[in-house]
Amino acid sequence: MSTLEGIIHIRIDDRLIHGQVAGLWTNELKATRLMVINDQVATDDTQKSLLRMVAPGTVNTSIITEETAFANISAGKYAGQRVFVILKSPVEILNLLDRGLPIKRINVGNMSSRDNTEVIKQGISVTTEEKAAFKELLERGMEITTIRTPSNTESFLKLSDLA
Repeated sequence: MSTLEGIIHIRIDDRLIHGQVAGLWTNELKATRLMVINDQVATDDTQKSLLRMVAPGTVNTSIITEETAFANISAGKYAGQRVFVILKSPVEILNLLDRGLPIKRINVGNMSSRDNTEVIKQGISVTTEEKAAFKELLERGMEITTIRTPSNTESFLKLSDLA
């Protein structure tokens, strides 16, 4: 069984690295590394460059595929670090869980309105596939918070939000 050694926070935010993440969250968590896990972004040099430009210079930045993330986390590569993981979708979380990462808690920040999405909470719009992934995660006992910034009150995503 894999561990999450070094992983201090996992957040879904479709903007990935931006002001809230780079400033508020990274500082609050005292993160030493921002890790973006997304197959499309990890293979797009332009997007990677843009994300690295907005990341704080005080932290390391990894922009990697799900496969690389699973291998590195499973191998304990981040032991002793304070890694803040950011993904775009609950589908990616489900994929990592299915590979064997023992993820127990995630935070959902922003999921923008797109074609074929519905709003389930303020600032969180999901496709049918994302909604199904959230349901599956909750049914497996994952705790899902919906805190926009570190100073906001903790709130939780519940199955009733997905009805």
